[in-house]
Amino acid sequence: MSYNLVTDDVLQQLQAIVGTDGVSTAVSELNLHAADMSSHPPHLGEVVVWPTTAAQVAGVLRLANEQRIPVTPWGVGSSLEGNPIPLYGGIVLSTGRMQAIVAVHVDDFQVTVQPGIGYKDLNKKLAVYGLFFPPDPGANATIGGMLANNAAGIRTVKYGASKDNVLRMEVALADGRLIHVGSRSIKQSSGYDLLHLFVGSEGTLGVITQATLKLTPIPALMSAVAASFADVETAVAAVVAIKGTGLDLAALDFIDASTAAMLAQENGVDLPAQPTLLMEFHATHAETIQLGLDMVREICDEMGATRVYATADPTERQRIWHARHQTYETKLRLNPGISWMPMDVAVPISAYPALVAYAEQEMQAQDVSGFLIGHAGDGNMHFTLAYQDEDAHRRVKAVNAAVICKAVDLGGTATGEHGVGIGKAPLMPYEHGAALDVMRQIKQTLDPNGILNPGKIFA
Repeated sequence: MSYNLVTDDVLQQLQAIVGTDGVSTAVSELNLHAADMSSHPPHLGEVVVWPTTAAQVAGVLRLANEQRIPVTPWGVGSSLEGNPIPLYGGIVLSTGRMQAIVAVHVDDFQVTVQPGIGYKDLNKKLAVYGLFFPPDPGANATIGGMLANNAAGIRTVKYGASKDNVLRMEVALADGRLIHVGSRSIKQSSGYDLLHLFVGSEGTLGVITQATLKLTPIPALMSAVAASFADVETAVAAVVAIKGTGLDLAALDFIDASTAAMLAQENGVDLPAQPTLLMEFHATHAETIQLGLDMVREICDEMGATRVYATADPTERQRIWHARHQTYETKLRLNPGISWMPMDVAVPISAYPALVAYAEQEMQAQDVSGFLIGHAGDGNMHFTLAYQDEDAHRRVKAVNAAVICKAVDLGGTATGEHGVGIGKAPLMPYEHGAALDVMRQIKQTLDPNGILNPGKIFA
């Protein structure tokens, strides 16, 4: 696919669409929109554009399509697979000025928003209604970015991923058409499920300009549990045992011993330097919370836990999860000069022990170090691998590819929540086979000129 450059004439037309202050070619702005939180190298776009309305987004795409200029949607750059890096230059379309809450449908437990609002900011504003949007990826990702990557996070085990919490979207297509997919009705059986076609498409099929989300009442009671084990194998086996009870956990995460030690030292969290399961319960009645805590404690004791710590104190609970969310950033801060490759795969819960054992085996075989954390309750594991030179980077990438293939072989997937982006694109044929050709046909139908986030998903 060949593309054209952004000319002075195109810049003038962009200014006519979004206003003079909505267009910038300043090097500082291009640099700010050249890389995300991943290990993939930055690429500069040619211009950054900030629309404020769906009509403006549609106008930008229409112009880009006519001129055959690539467009890369941008939220806040918190992604971990290079999803918003403008590999082919062109236009970086930022939703940073589309942060409005369009409507709160309190009686329907729904909210309609523009794509640029951060989910943490949204939840702060929804708190006055006693409601919240459950997916929790950690960073203050935008709603548009969460939907585009089908982000999930720690609460997926109870509330599902982004795809499970969206009802309706407005999407701008490559040719400038604005379409509505889905419905505000909870039950939907009308026509093709175009809503979920765009969720997880990483901006390669269209740009989300508005979304109606499902909300949940804020739980009256929350409690946190930290169960430590002597080794990884026992901790991971406990995950399967806990899930097998049918307990209604809101979160079930795994952290390895080095991560537990780091969180204790850097964040003041009361954790021993051992593989640890972090759990959370949400309930309306204290009796329900206590029943869950008692059952988890019993299972963990039977599985050989060295320590089980539970707290209903909101400050302590928030401290634990805040520390967990800051794991990656803390590792970066404490290890200057070291680069990290964050990766995520997901498997059926019964295959979780085998996945972890294989990853550890591959890391040892390739002489690669790193840390393991994951949303164990839904079979999602993150391996974050360290490297300092090209040889180590090569070995890290070999581990990454091997673990992805193993996850697929175990009935899982190359990515549970980070998306395909750049790094996982070469392995898509291994996971999807002939289905990848169908995806290409869909892409060709909706974006025949290939202007939407080129270089992502398809190698």
